[in-house]
Amino acid sequence: MARVIAVANQKGGVGKTTTCINLAASLAATRRRLLLVDMDTQGNATVGSGIDKSALERSACDVLIEGDPVAEVILAAAVGGYDVLPANRDLTAAEVDLLGRERREFYLRDALEAVVGDYDYVLIDCPPAINMLTVNALTAADRVLIPVQCEYLAMEGLSDLLDTIRQIRQTANPKLEIHGILRTMFDLRNNLDREVTTQLVDYFGDRVYRTVIPRNVRLAEAPSFGRPVLFHDRNSRGALAYLALAGEINRREGSVLAERDSGSG
Repeated sequence: MARVIAVANQKGGVGKTTTCINLAASLAATRRRLLLVDMDTQGNATVGSGIDKSALERSACDVLIEGDPVAEVILAAAVGGYDVLPANRDLTAAEVDLLGRERREFYLRDALEAVVGDYDYVLIDCPPAINMLTVNALTAADRVLIPVQCEYLAMEGLSDLLDTIRQIRQTANPKLEIHGILRTMFDLRNNLDREVTTQLVDYFGDRVYRTVIPRNVRLAEAPSFGRPVLFHDRNSRGALAYLALAGEINRREGSVLAERDSGSG
Protein backbone atom coordinates (compact mmCIF):
# COMPACT_ATOMS: atom_id res chain seq x y z
CA MET A 1 0.00 0.00 0.00
CA ALA A 2 1.36 3.39 -0.99
CA ARG A 3 2.42 6.07 1.43
CA VAL A 4 0.43 9.13 0.31
CA ILE A 5 2.31 12.39 0.82
CA ALA A 6 0.78 15.81 0.16
CA VAL A 7 3.32 18.50 -0.71
CA ALA A 8 1.75 21.67 0.62
CA ASN A 9 2.36 25.27 1.57
CA GLN A 10 -0.18 28.01 0.95
CA LYS A 11 2.66 30.38 0.05
CA GLY A 12 3.59 30.33 -3.61
CA GLY A 13 7.12 30.16 -4.96
CA VAL A 14 8.56 27.92 -2.26
CA GLY A 15 9.24 24.91 -4.50
CA LYS A 16 6.20 22.65 -4.12
CA THR A 17 5.93 21.64 -7.75
CA THR A 18 9.70 21.49 -8.21
CA THR A 19 9.82 19.16 -5.22
CA CYS A 20 6.99 16.95 -6.50
CA ILE A 21 8.52 16.47 -9.95
CA ASN A 22 12.07 15.90 -8.80
CA LEU A 23 11.24 13.82 -5.75
CA ALA A 24 9.00 11.62 -7.92
CA ALA A 25 11.85 10.99 -10.36
CA SER A 26 14.37 10.47 -7.57
CA LEU A 27 12.17 7.99 -5.69
CA ALA A 28 11.52 6.18 -8.97
CA ALA A 29 15.30 6.01 -9.45
CA THR A 30 15.44 4.04 -6.18
CA ARG A 31 13.04 1.56 -7.80
CA ARG A 32 9.94 2.77 -6.01
CA ARG A 33 6.67 2.85 -7.90
CA LEU A 34 5.49 6.43 -8.01
CA LEU A 35 2.27 8.29 -8.80
CA LEU A 36 2.33 12.10 -8.95
CA VAL A 37 -1.12 13.67 -8.53
CA ASP A 38 -1.41 17.21 -9.90
CA MET A 39 -3.99 19.12 -7.86
CA ASP A 40 -2.92 22.59 -8.94
CA THR A 41 -5.08 24.35 -11.52
CA GLN A 42 -1.92 25.71 -13.15
CA GLY A 43 -0.94 22.16 -14.14
CA ASN A 44 2.76 22.86 -13.68
CA ALA A 45 3.57 19.38 -12.36
CA THR A 46 1.92 17.98 -15.49
CA VAL A 47 3.95 20.22 -17.81
CA GLY A 48 7.15 19.66 -15.86
CA SER A 49 6.66 15.92 -16.36
CA GLY A 50 6.64 16.37 -20.14
CA ILE A 51 2.85 16.14 -20.61
CA ASP A 52 0.99 18.69 -22.73
CA LYS A 53 -1.74 19.99 -20.41
CA SER A 54 -3.59 21.63 -23.30
CA ALA A 55 -4.00 18.31 -25.10
CA LEU A 56 -5.41 16.27 -22.23
CA GLU A 57 -8.45 14.17 -23.10
CA ARG A 58 -9.18 13.62 -19.43
CA SER A 59 -7.68 15.05 -16.27
CA ALA A 60 -7.99 15.16 -12.49
CA CYS A 61 -11.12 17.25 -13.00
CA ASP A 62 -12.86 14.30 -14.65
CA VAL A 63 -11.83 12.05 -11.78
CA LEU A 64 -13.23 14.40 -9.14
CA ILE A 65 -16.39 15.60 -10.91
CA GLU A 66 -17.37 12.85 -13.32
CA GLY A 67 -16.09 9.94 -11.26
CA ASP A 68 -13.77 8.65 -14.02
CA PRO A 69 -11.50 5.86 -12.71
CA VAL A 70 -8.03 7.16 -11.85
CA ALA A 71 -6.40 4.23 -13.64
CA GLU A 72 -7.98 5.34 -16.93
CA VAL A 73 -6.73 8.94 -16.61
CA ILE A 74 -3.16 8.32 -15.43
CA LEU A 75 -0.38 9.01 -17.94
CA ALA A 76 3.31 8.11 -17.88
CA ALA A 77 5.77 10.97 -17.41
CA ALA A 78 7.82 11.61 -20.54
CA VAL A 79 10.94 10.56 -18.65
CA GLY A 80 11.57 9.57 -15.07
CA GLY A 81 9.73 6.29 -14.67
CA TYR A 82 6.74 7.61 -12.73
CA ASP A 83 3.03 8.06 -13.45
CA VAL A 84 1.02 11.28 -13.41
CA LEU A 85 -2.62 12.08 -12.74
CA PRO A 86 -2.55 15.23 -14.88
CA ALA A 87 -4.33 18.54 -14.45
CA ASN A 88 -4.99 21.82 -16.20
CA ARG A 89 -7.24 24.82 -15.65
CA ASP A 90 -10.31 22.58 -15.90
CA LEU A 91 -9.54 21.71 -12.29
CA THR A 92 -10.90 25.14 -11.32
CA ALA A 93 -14.37 23.80 -12.14
CA ALA A 94 -13.82 20.90 -9.78
CA GLU A 95 -12.87 23.23 -6.95
CA VAL A 96 -16.12 25.17 -7.38
CA ASP A 97 -18.27 22.09 -7.90
CA LEU A 98 -16.99 20.33 -4.80
CA LEU A 99 -18.10 23.18 -2.56
CA GLY A 100 -21.74 22.20 -3.13
CA ARG A 101 -21.34 18.47 -2.59
CA GLU A 102 -21.75 16.27 0.46
CA ARG A 103 -18.55 14.68 1.79
CA ARG A 104 -16.76 17.21 -0.40
CA GLU A 105 -13.39 16.69 1.28
CA PHE A 106 -13.28 12.95 0.53
CA TYR A 107 -13.48 12.85 -3.26
CA LEU A 108 -9.77 12.53 -3.95
CA ARG A 109 -9.26 9.94 -1.21
CA ASP A 110 -12.12 7.84 -2.51
CA ALA A 111 -10.82 8.08 -6.08
CA LEU A 112 -7.28 7.04 -5.15
CA GLU A 113 -8.37 3.97 -3.19
CA ALA A 114 -8.51 1.92 -6.39
CA VAL A 115 -4.83 2.52 -7.26
CA VAL A 116 -2.88 3.07 -4.05
CA GLY A 117 -2.02 -0.62 -3.94
CA ASP A 118 -0.17 -0.27 -7.23
CA TYR A 119 2.41 2.20 -5.89
CA ASP A 120 4.97 2.66 -3.15
CA TYR A 121 4.41 6.41 -2.97
CA VAL A 122 1.74 8.83 -4.11
CA LEU A 123 2.84 12.48 -4.13
CA ILE A 124 0.14 15.17 -4.33
CA ASP A 125 1.10 18.60 -5.62
CA CYS A 126 -1.19 21.04 -3.81
CA PRO A 127 -2.18 24.51 -5.03
CA PRO A 128 -0.63 27.59 -3.36
CA ALA A 129 -3.78 28.20 -1.34
CA ILE A 130 -5.81 26.54 1.37
CA ASN A 131 -8.89 25.69 -0.68
CA MET A 132 -11.09 22.67 -1.33
CA LEU A 133 -8.44 21.05 -3.55
CA THR A 134 -5.87 21.35 -0.75
CA VAL A 135 -8.39 20.01 1.76
CA ASN A 136 -9.03 17.01 -0.51
CA ALA A 137 -5.28 16.40 -0.78
CA LEU A 138 -4.78 16.55 2.98
CA THR A 139 -7.76 14.26 3.58
CA ALA A 140 -6.31 11.73 1.12
CA ALA A 141 -2.78 11.88 2.53
CA ASP A 142 -0.97 10.03 5.30
CA ARG A 143 1.74 12.66 5.58
CA VAL A 144 2.44 16.27 4.65
CA LEU A 145 5.77 17.43 3.24
CA ILE A 146 6.13 21.20 3.66
CA PRO A 147 8.66 23.05 1.48
CA VAL A 148 9.86 26.26 3.15
CA GLN A 149 12.03 28.98 1.71
CA CYS A 150 14.31 30.36 4.40
CA GLU A 151 13.17 33.97 4.53
CA TYR A 152 11.70 36.45 6.97
CA LEU A 153 8.29 35.47 8.33
CA ALA A 154 8.74 31.87 7.15
CA MET A 155 7.35 30.55 10.43
CA GLU A 156 4.43 32.96 10.40
CA GLY A 157 3.59 31.83 6.89
CA LEU A 158 3.22 28.25 8.12
CA SER A 159 0.65 29.03 10.79
CA ASP A 160 -2.44 28.81 8.56
CA LEU A 161 -1.30 25.51 7.07
CA LEU A 162 -0.57 24.04 10.50
CA ASP A 163 -4.03 25.13 11.67
CA THR A 164 -5.59 23.46 8.61
CA ILE A 165 -3.66 20.25 9.25
CA ARG A 166 -4.94 20.22 12.84
CA GLN A 167 -8.52 20.77 11.66
CA ILE A 168 -8.27 18.01 9.04
CA ARG A 169 -6.85 15.65 11.67
CA GLN A 170 -9.75 16.40 14.02
CA THR A 171 -12.54 16.15 11.44
CA ALA A 172 -11.63 14.04 8.41
CA ASN A 173 -8.24 12.36 8.64
CA PRO A 174 -6.94 11.53 12.13
CA LYS A 175 -3.89 9.69 10.71
CA LEU A 176 -2.51 12.83 9.01
CA GLU A 177 0.96 13.80 10.22
CA ILE A 178 3.75 16.13 9.17
CA HIS A 179 6.34 14.03 7.35
CA GLY A 180 8.95 16.74 7.21
CA ILE A 181 9.96 20.34 6.62
CA LEU A 182 12.09 20.82 3.50
CA ARG A 183 14.33 23.87 3.21
CA THR A 184 14.39 25.04 -0.41
CA MET A 185 16.48 27.60 -2.34
CA PHE A 186 18.97 27.24 0.49
CA ASP A 187 22.31 29.02 0.75
CA LEU A 188 24.45 28.09 3.74
CA ARG A 189 26.49 31.28 3.28
CA ASN A 190 23.40 33.36 3.97
CA ASN A 191 22.96 34.33 7.62
CA LEU A 192 19.18 34.49 7.24
CA ASP A 193 19.04 30.91 5.94
CA ARG A 194 20.94 29.75 9.02
CA GLU A 195 18.73 31.80 11.36
CA VAL A 196 15.51 30.41 9.85
CA THR A 197 16.96 26.89 10.06
CA THR A 198 17.46 27.42 13.79
CA GLN A 199 13.85 28.56 14.16
CA LEU A 200 12.54 25.59 12.21
CA VAL A 201 14.59 23.06 14.19
CA ASP A 202 13.55 24.68 17.48
CA TYR A 203 9.88 24.30 16.53
CA PHE A 204 9.80 21.09 14.47
CA GLY A 205 12.83 19.21 15.78
CA ASP A 206 13.85 16.16 13.79
CA ARG A 207 10.95 16.64 11.40
CA VAL A 208 13.20 19.12 9.57
CA TYR A 209 14.89 17.08 6.84
CA ARG A 210 18.65 16.95 6.97
CA THR A 211 18.65 17.38 3.19
CA VAL A 212 18.44 20.94 1.88
CA ILE A 213 17.61 21.96 -1.68
CA PRO A 214 20.07 24.60 -2.95
CA ARG A 215 19.51 27.42 -5.37
CA ASN A 216 20.53 25.84 -8.65
CA VAL A 217 20.25 27.03 -12.24
CA ARG A 218 19.82 23.52 -13.65
CA LEU A 219 17.00 22.85 -11.21
CA ALA A 220 15.25 26.05 -12.24
CA GLU A 221 15.52 25.45 -15.99
CA ALA A 222 14.62 21.74 -16.10
CA PRO A 223 10.81 22.28 -16.11
CA SER A 224 11.03 24.29 -19.33
CA PHE A 225 12.37 21.12 -20.96
CA GLY A 226 9.52 19.03 -19.49
CA ARG A 227 11.74 16.76 -17.43
CA PRO A 228 13.09 16.34 -13.90
CA VAL A 229 16.55 17.72 -13.24
CA LEU A 230 17.84 14.16 -12.87
CA PHE A 231 17.31 13.78 -16.62
CA HIS A 232 18.45 17.29 -17.43
CA ASP A 233 21.77 17.34 -15.57
CA ARG A 234 22.13 14.37 -13.24
CA ASN A 235 25.38 15.71 -11.77
CA SER A 236 23.94 19.10 -10.83
CA ARG A 237 23.62 20.12 -7.19
CA GLY A 238 19.84 20.13 -7.56
CA ALA A 239 19.71 16.57 -8.87
CA LEU A 240 22.02 15.30 -6.14
CA ALA A 241 19.97 17.07 -3.46
CA TYR A 242 16.70 15.44 -4.54
CA LEU A 243 18.36 12.03 -4.72
CA ALA A 244 19.53 12.62 -1.15
CA LEU A 245 16.00 13.60 -0.13
CA ALA A 246 14.60 10.44 -1.70
CA GLY A 247 17.06 8.40 0.31
CA GLU A 248 16.14 10.23 3.50
CA ILE A 249 12.42 9.67 2.92
CA ASN A 250 12.95 5.99 2.19
CA ARG A 251 14.87 5.63 5.44
CA ARG A 252 12.19 7.46 7.40
CA GLU A 253 9.50 5.24 5.97
CA GLY A 254 11.53 2.10 6.50
CA SER A 255 10.47 1.08 3.00
CA VAL A 256 11.45 -2.41 1.92
CA LEU A 257 11.95 -2.71 -1.81
CA ALA A 258 9.63 -5.40 -3.12
CA GLU A 259 11.03 -7.90 -5.56
CA ARG A 260 10.16 -6.73 -9.03
CA ASP A 261 10.71 -10.06 -10.67
CA SER A 262 12.37 -13.37 -9.97
CA GLY A 263 15.53 -12.26 -11.73
CA SER A 264 16.14 -9.18 -9.56
CA GLY A 265 18.66 -9.12 -6.85
